[in-house]
Order: sequence, then structure tokens, then C-alpha cells
Amino acid sequence: MFSPNGIRAVLFDLDGTLRYNCPSFHQATCEYAARLGVEISNKNNLSALRWLHYYWAQSPELLADLERFGDSSDLFWQNHARLYLTAFGCQFKQANTLAADLHRCMSEDYKFEDWVPPEVFETLQTLHHAGYKLAVASNRIDPYDHQLEDLGMKNFFQFSLAAGQINSWKPDIGIFNQALQLLNTSPEQTLYVGDNYFADVVGAQNARLTPVLLDPEGIFPEATCPVIHNLGELCDILNE
Repeated sequence: MFSPNGIRAVLFDLDGTLRYNCPSFHQATCEYAARLGVEISNKNNLSALRWLHYYWAQSPELLADLERFGDSSDLFWQNHARLYLTAFGCQFKQANTLAADLHRCMSEDYKFEDWVPPEVFETLQTLHHAGYKLAVASNRIDPYDHQLEDLGMKNFFQFSLAAGQINSWKPDIGIFNQALQLLNTSPEQTLYVGDNYFADVVGAQNARLTPVLLDPEGIFPEATCPVIHNLGELCDILNE
């Protein structure tokens, strides 16, 4: 049974939507920053989380930093830590002083496990049984089919697409257009679900897909698209 608004396919983001790091990169950064003496208010915590989403959505700052440092160098990640601390509300001098220590904490101590909320499996099962075409499109560099299989999700999806495979990174419309070709659906028939307003919502809108924003913490109050707080609410959106 398809959506009354004509949706025939649902395309998902991966990280932060279907699966999570536990603890998250942001949670670990908050913990280590607090150990270094940074005072983090709820307001500054949300501001830093919003910055993290913005920066990694192919922002001009990210592209400039990749050009300057390269994506795997200590200098890149130390600069990332400095920018992160500034987003937490640190003054430039404090952020500059603590950046090396924060980067060292994250590189040496940060460990995480995959976590999939139970409502993810329930939702995928419901949509699969209803006949929707399901797929994943992520800003990952490398293919991740093996991870989907390890997590028990691979069989729900017709395919998974990594941005690095086609050198098109959300919010660029190229990755959305490639996914539509593989799904054999039109933009009007396809929903895109993701947690990053700057990459997922803006990109989907530019490609004329219908976006749904997963935003449990209220990071993006400006969102004009449908917003859900957990993936279990997605079926309600489809039935509207």
C-alpha cells in the first residue's frame, strides 16, 4: 500500500539516520572538552552540533581546509578541534590553546560501537512489506554494503550508494540523481530521509525530492520540510 501523496520510494541517509556511533563523535568531544575545562551550556552544545552538521555538509570552510591540510593529517584534525571549540563558545585564544589536547584525546581515546535503534528495523520492515523501493545514499567515501549486512539491514535495500563512488557529495544533486536512476523513480515519487539539514534537506530539495528531516534534538528550527524525532514517525508522514 503506497503513500496517498504518490511516494513510491524512500531513500535514506546512513550515519545519524539508520545507524549511530555509540557514543557519538559529538558526545565524546563534549566529554573531553569538559575535562579540559571548557564550560558547555545547553545552548552552546546545540550550536556546536549545528556547526558540525554545517561544516561536514561540503561547506566552503571544509573544502578550504581539505585543500590546505588534507583529510587525514593531524593538522586538519587539530584545526577541526579548534573550530569545534570555537563553536562551543570558546574564545580564540582558549580554543587555540586547547585544540592540540582535544585532538589528542579524540585520536587516542575515542572508541565507538555501531548502534541501530529498534524502530529502524520496525520501520524498514513495514515499508518493505508495503512495497516501497528502499535504498541508502551516504556521504561515505567507500562502499558500505558489508556494514549494512553486518547490521542486518542489507536485504531491505535495493542498493547502497557512497558519494565517493561517483564523486558527488550531498548537498550536490548528482548523488540524488544517480540514486533516482538506480531506483527508476521520479523525484516526485521519492522521499529522502536524513539528519543533516544542510546536506540532506537542502540537497533533496535542490534535486526536487521530498525531504524528511530526522531532528530529535531540535537543531534546525528553520526547517520547512516534515520533521520527525525518531524513524518510527516516518510511516505517519507517508500516510498523510
